[in-house]
Amino acid sequence: MPADLVRPALRAILEAIDGIKVSTHDRTFDEFEAEWLLRHGVQRDIEIISEAARRIPPEIRATQPHIPWVQIIGIGNVLWHEYHRVSDRAVWNVVQDRLHELEAAIIAIEAALNEG
Repeated sequence: MPADLVRPALRAILEAIDGIKVSTHDRTFDEFEAEWLLRHGVQRDIEIISEAARRIPPEIRATQPHIPWVQIIGIGNVLWHEYHRVSDRAVWNVVQDRLHELEAAIIAIEAALNEG
């Protein structure tokens, strides 16, 4: 797959991560849980990340094997179809513990595409 077809997905992921980081900066879990708009905005950005990750070819995802791509792709389905079972704590934990690692991986993928 040509790099030009992958770049929009990478940009979408980075933009969504940035939106989550900005909106949750200096926030607590209690604030996150109490603010409907914040929760739903973060969930929407995670859906975007999930959908964009689907557009990254498996051979490119394989260059970052430490990233749980299957779970990233799957979380979008959970947020979309099983929204009534979504745990605010689980979403918060993803935001706090996993986004930095994904962001670094996407930046590395983007750099490799620019070199190639």
